[in-house]
Amino acid sequence: MLQFNPSYRHGIFLVLFAGVCWSSMGLGIRFIETANVWQILFYRSLSLAPFLFLVIALRSGGKPFQTIRKVGVAGVIGGVALVFAFTGGILAIQETTVANAMFLFAAAPFMAALLGLFILRERVRTATWWAMVVAITGIAVMVWEGISLGHMAGNIAALISALGFAVFTVTLRWRKVEDMMPTVFLAGVFAIIIAAAVCLSAGYSLVLPMQDILVAGSLGVFQVGAGMVIYTIGSRTVPAAELALLSMTEVVLGPFWVWLFLGETAGTFTLLGGVVLLAAIAGNALSGLRNKPVPIL
Repeated sequence: MLQFNPSYRHGIFLVLFAGVCWSSMGLGIRFIETANVWQILFYRSLSLAPFLFLVIALRSGGKPFQTIRKVGVAGVIGGVALVFAFTGGILAIQETTVANAMFLFAAAPFMAALLGLFILRERVRTATWWAMVVAITGIAVMVWEGISLGHMAGNIAALISALGFAVFTVTLRWRKVEDMMPTVFLAGVFAIIIAAAVCLSAGYSLVLPMQDILVAGSLGVFQVGAGMVIYTIGSRTVPAAELALLSMTEVVLGPFWVWLFLGETAGTFTLLGGVVLLAAIAGNALSGLRNKPVPIL
């Protein structure tokens, strides 16, 4: 079995770099010329699934199907939830600013905490409850601006995406699935089938400009696939509270890339609400670090 066990410092770097990979989604979607959400989802997943299958095969010593079967029902449910997350994420970026979408995606950990409370009976720390209150305030500010600017569809799609990621997270905790990659692979397979079915039934052609196919395919391999592989390796030596803090790289860099390369800016209330939401995430993560200090190896 191919394994790489990084040190704590290397784990930090890898998780940060995974966030850089994930943050490219908004920029990639902006380079799409004509494809709609289902066409993008189809071609992104068409590259994602084979890439992750190859990685799983290498890590499992040539026994990918055995590894994939181990995730069981949890993997299937988590995979379906990720299809909602993927679809909502693409639609959100098409319907609103990248900053608005990215900030709302960041609500996923708090949604996961609530789902964990009601479904898994997991205790929610007092600090997390306060962080949720602050986060909801930030989300309300962004959604309010979205309504006034006619971006409500994008806001709803972003929150659906965040909910999909939250369900995915809780599902893995439900069955104590340690390796996320097989579930993400299943999500890619499900997304291919669902996106193809929607395109065929709705009359959306799968013959697209070559630029759209290449961009969508690159997002599957580099944005989702490589990001997931790097994150999985790095997360082995980084505590959960620090992961929540470090994953903010994606939320911060996503709007930065489209501003740097395309000049896309966000509204005042989107930035204000985003700062409030990020402060809630950072506060919750830092409180977790105080409870469980980790030595630097």
